[in-house]
Amino acid sequence: MKKEEISYLSLLLVHVFIGLLVYTVPFTAKLYGYSIFIFGTIFILKSSNKNNEALLVAAYVVGSEVFLRMTGGNPLYEISKYGVLFFLLLGMYFSGFSKKAFWYWIFLILLIPSVIIATFALDLGTNIRTRIAFNISGPLCLGIASIYTYKRNITLEQMNRILLFMGLPIVTCMAYLTIYTPFIKDVITGTESNFQTSGGFGPNQVSTILGLGMFVFFSRVLLASKTKLLVIINLFLALNISYRGFITFSRGGMITGLVMIFILLAFLYIKSNDTGKAKLKFSVVLIVLAMLGVWMYASFQTGGLINKRYANQDAAGRVKASQFTGRENLADEEIDIFLNNPLLGAGVGKVIEIRESETGKTAASHNEITRMLAEHGALGIIGLLILIFTPFVLYFEYKFNVFLLCFVTFWLLTINHAAMRTAAPAFVYALSLLIIRFESPAKNEK
Repeated sequence: MKKEEISYLSLLLVHVFIGLLVYTVPFTAKLYGYSIFIFGTIFILKSSNKNNEALLVAAYVVGSEVFLRMTGGNPLYEISKYGVLFFLLLGMYFSGFSKKAFWYWIFLILLIPSVIIATFALDLGTNIRTRIAFNISGPLCLGIASIYTYKRNITLEQMNRILLFMGLPIVTCMAYLTIYTPFIKDVITGTESNFQTSGGFGPNQVSTILGLGMFVFFSRVLLASKTKLLVIINLFLALNISYRGFITFSRGGMITGLVMIFILLAFLYIKSNDTGKAKLKFSVVLIVLAMLGVWMYASFQTGGLINKRYANQDAAGRVKASQFTGRENLADEEIDIFLNNPLLGAGVGKVIEIRESETGKTAASHNEITRMLAEHGALGIIGLLILIFTPFVLYFEYKFNVFLLCFVTFWLLTINHAAMRTAAPAFVYALSLLIIRFESPAKNEK
């Protein structure tokens, strides 16, 4: 084997070993969690962020978040969002940021009125600091990350490395899930999202990160595999992550990952010459056949229940009344709250209290768009418009950003089924603002 292949395989095996070690000796999850932040800080300080090491560390934090939550390895539940904030602010200290990122400063400023309202509107029995922090940490993470990445120049090789750093801890998660539930038939009894196949954790979050991992390694098959062995390794990982994602029975993350893969293939096909299109056709056939194989295996292992899940049926084959497991009701309630508080919203975190007082149910939002409307009012609409339109302005300005549409799609679809419960949609959105060059990165625009 070539040196590059040995290094890559060794890196992957180390992360597989971490997953197996954490399952066997659970307290090592804490060691793993703390070590990411300690060594990540040292890594950035020693390099002075000369090659955007802050993005590499932040990507690793994002990729490890769900696994550490699943295994109790995170010092704090929301530490990954704060970790991304810390590492990227540290990166800004060394390498600055674009002065043209003012739209994202405006986005952050638009969040402030709702935070102030919340300090007066939240019930006296509510832990105001915790409630506000939980609901504002996602948008804050997105805003700061976007300021760091806006029009920052990197090479395609650097982007592939960022995605690899995000994918490595997802490999660890895959290994952990494999040993956590080695015999699928014993735990699949219906078509609901399955906690057993999700490592005992929330299937929605697990599906989200596995769908992202599936995309990462499929993209490496297409763009970062210089030898046949690397193609085989990356395809193997992509398919295994896909399988573990499908059997969570949580659809949102996997559908998002598949849409991202389709967009990437379509973009590459349009931009390729005739020779490139011929090679890409072969890759598409290979990927489709491989995914069909994974789906058929998942169907066999689940007794056909996975087919019914994606057809929105129960175990008896009856079509369910709701396609979104009741989340559309939460969204409707949040739209009503917005209509009652159209200018400044009800205040950060207030939606949960209003829902509980009106329906008797305590449920957090699954849709970041309707939550922004309800809690931030018209200012939330302006903020969302900034987030939606800015990447597309960049797309038309720099037309060969191979990942931009994929990253925006991940953000938009994820916040519609999992809000911003994890740091992934915020960080991946910010990656869409990078300028990918096919030569050494020039000095960042100021």
